[in-house]
Amino acid sequence: MISLPLEIKTIKETPTEGTFQIEGLYPHWGITIGNALRRVLLSSLEGAAITYVKIKNAPHEFMPLTGVYETALDIALNLKNLRVKMFTDDPQILTLSVKGEKEVKASDINPNPMIEIINPDLHIANLTDKKSELEIEMTVEKGTGYQPSEEIKKDKLPIGAILLDAIFSPVIKANFSVEDMRLKGRVDYNRLIIEIETDGTICPSEALKQAANILAQHFAWIADEISEKEIQNQDIVSQKEPQTELNEDTKIENLGFSTRTSNALINNGIKTLAHLLKCKKEKLQQIKGLGNKSLEEIEHFLEEHNYSLK
Repeated sequence: MISLPLEIKTIKETPTEGTFQIEGLYPHWGITIGNALRRVLLSSLEGAAITYVKIKNAPHEFMPLTGVYETALDIALNLKNLRVKMFTDDPQILTLSVKGEKEVKASDINPNPMIEIINPDLHIANLTDKKSELEIEMTVEKGTGYQPSEEIKKDKLPIGAILLDAIFSPVIKANFSVEDMRLKGRVDYNRLIIEIETDGTICPSEALKQAANILAQHFAWIADEISEKEIQNQDIVSQKEPQTELNEDTKIENLGFSTRTSNALINNGIKTLAHLLKCKKEKLQQIKGLGNKSLEEIEHFLEEHNYSLK
């Protein structure tokens, strides 16, 4: 049987950089787990980014702006690097309105209670005259990965909107390496070392946790779907076969449960209907191999036969 890892260690962690070490992975599993985590870290974690901007007196991105050193395109590209944390799933508007000769930074953006700006020192533009003015409206949305401007829906865009390539991913870099280690008399168990760099909207350990949860949810879905199909197949077979007379001494394997459910119960000493009826739902939830689908299968069976768990 393939054993689970021994432990995970935090080698170092700052708000943006972290190194983590997973000890005792089964031989050759380091690359398998490392590849999966790296792909999810870089492509599937939710973040927020500006998707389009409107700059006053700039109907398109190539428009020069009076009293501003940068063009509208330069400003849009600078804003693409703005890193924000959103506290709502709804799109939000950020505004900026400045006058006079000065360097314009992200700290000049007007506050929005639903958005936290992570890099307030980000350079946006230089105003070159005391009479210079710059007004910008930015739309911020949530998403995952990287979204080119060509993929942004254009049907409801306001006139003069400049589309941006949206970098939603909060993870900037994710790398891993694998070392052999001695364990259980073997020298080919794996030590997986994962290095993560984020943009500051999420800490590296939380990024790793979210990536692992995304993978776990997908694998759990696959297992549950297979179990559901087993149940359906079992129902078809049971309709064709004569039903065993039911009593509390009836063995678990004769109750018509899916193979996965039957094996999980029997392996935990629940071998008859009587044993099952003595169990509390909380106990069943702790049994390895009994997912939500299996519990629903058990409860549905008991209800059909006028039984219930304790």
